[in-house]
Amino acid sequence: MIYTSKSIEKIVEMFSSLPTIGKKTAFRLAFFLLKQDEKFISQFSEAVIELKKNVRFCSVCFNYTESDPCPICSSNKRDNSVICVVEEPNDVLAIEKTNEFHGFYHVLHGSLNPLDGITADDLKIRELISRLNNGVNEVILALNPTVEGEVTTQYLSNIIKPLGKKITRIARGIPIGSDLEYADEATLSRALQGRVEI
Repeated sequence: MIYTSKSIEKIVEMFSSLPTIGKKTAFRLAFFLLKQDEKFISQFSEAVIELKKNVRFCSVCFNYTESDPCPICSSNKRDNSVICVVEEPNDVLAIEKTNEFHGFYHVLHGSLNPLDGITADDLKIRELISRLNNGVNEVILALNPTVEGEVTTQYLSNIIKPLGKKITRIARGIPIGSDLEYADEATLSRALQGRVEI
């Protein structure tokens, strides 16, 4: 789409390359920025540059951090006998918001996907295995309920079991506030398999 300004086209193209942002939203963002003063634009661009310059992987759990090790890994108030394995850093945020988990994390940065050429060597699996010697008794696999997540869960389970560690996975089932009639068969099946006594 040819617009009246190459600069607008360029920023729209950049915004629409971000996840979940389509052309309409990209145009709205571009027009929003055009209405802002120079100070805001300067702060916005500096924040993006600082984000890229200052944020790195934690050398222990591979979550994003500005300090190494990250605040979670350097905390002495957490249970070091439990590691929760997740696919992406935003999964750590989701679990932390619940205030229910007080152990440590390990971020794989993806899941196994042979069709896309993502193998165990592309993920932080070797690093996970090396962490299991330091007093870890339980590994919680909190991977996404996708085909790739299931394949990764099985793969990790097969390589961790011989180490004598307890392996658990997060429960799956019917979300609160939904109706049974709208749940798919796989979700209902998981909910029945994971039922608990009241």
